[in-house]
Amino acid sequence: MTMFPAKVKCLHRLRLLQLKHTLWCSPSLGKAPCSRLVLGIETSCDDTGAAVLDETGEILGESLHSQKDVHLRTGGIIPTVAQQLHREHIERVVQEALERSDVDPSRLSAVATTVKPGLALSLGIGLEFSQKFVRQHNKPFIPIHHMEAHALTVRMLQPVAFPFLVLLVSGGHSLLAVARGVDDFLLLGHALDEAPGDALDKVARRLSLIKHPQCSTLSGGQAIELLAEDGDRTRFPFRTPMEQTYDCCFSFAGLRNQVNMTIMKKEAEEGIEQGTLLSCVNDIAASAQHTVASHLAKRTHRAILFCKANGLLPSDSPTVVLSGGVASNQYIRKALTIITDATGLRLLCPPAKFCTDNGVMIAWNGVERLREGKGILPPDVDVSYEPKARLGVDMTAEVKAAAIRLPSVRTKISR
Repeated sequence: MTMFPAKVKCLHRLRLLQLKHTLWCSPSLGKAPCSRLVLGIETSCDDTGAAVLDETGEILGESLHSQKDVHLRTGGIIPTVAQQLHREHIERVVQEALERSDVDPSRLSAVATTVKPGLALSLGIGLEFSQKFVRQHNKPFIPIHHMEAHALTVRMLQPVAFPFLVLLVSGGHSLLAVARGVDDFLLLGHALDEAPGDALDKVARRLSLIKHPQCSTLSGGQAIELLAEDGDRTRFPFRTPMEQTYDCCFSFAGLRNQVNMTIMKKEAEEGIEQGTLLSCVNDIAASAQHTVASHLAKRTHRAILFCKANGLLPSDSPTVVLSGGVASNQYIRKALTIITDATGLRLLCPPAKFCTDNGVMIAWNGVERLREGKGILPPDVDVSYEPKARLGVDMTAEVKAAAIRLPSVRTKISR
């Protein structure tokens, strides 16, 4: 997969040779190459993150500024507001990460920054800051694909060999892909409309969960998960999306419409106006969450069967990695566990703090690319951000052509 400008040719290779001293310890000290250090910077959506990692994956220092409270008050992420908050905090966040790691910029081997996909205005702040930084300190620059970083985070935490299947689910994205290498992915399925996290956030806003005493400080998805714990998921039997479409793509807009229609019906029955909490809010939350989990599980099941039929995963200890912000939802994790247990795969999930956007995962992606010498640019190369960017080689047509029908799997999920 080619991620970077074609104009990076011989001149830039020469420039990298001139930068080689930044990747090694001083030879005058008679030392072997030391562990290289990477600064990671993340601004793809509404979190400003930075971290410094060494080559072993040890987090030397990190900092994160969350915009969640601001966007809760405005009822969703407003791109211009997110941009301004990134602009106000990025310098402090990066400086904190460096200070906490006790690393001077001169000791860095490279700077890795999210450049795609994400909110254009947010990506622009991170990229602009990073390019100024690498030029000021004469450091190599590693542009990062946000979803690639999510996919590789688990390898920072434990040994996970390629290839493996990855389900990435967040507020802005959902996809299934086979990770065959640091920059080598086969895309099996992707979102056709909105992402699961976005759908759950919109359901939470329609239910006015910010007015619920238990949910005033929670994101929409967190509020849904909390209330669902005491809800009856069978009360509102929402239809699982795309049941008659035998591929691995996702759709959540239709489900959200089902939920909205139910909310309107219950408001009329209870004689309340929009913006007032329904008495059955827990049951709606539980039913919506279960349907999202079921949709994700079924698409993942088909992806597993496709991989087995085409020899895309190893026979010894095949693995599914679940990552992205929505992966912190415990109910969804349990739904995926049922599928992996039934198909003989192991399910790996990073801890919740590494599922949401952060500078650590970007720095680790930089470490992985630095090790293999892939996508490392001299500081003077101009790089553009890309709000929309597919991950890897698109195999969705082949998956759909296979038309794999799923065997029945009992998906009773314990709380």
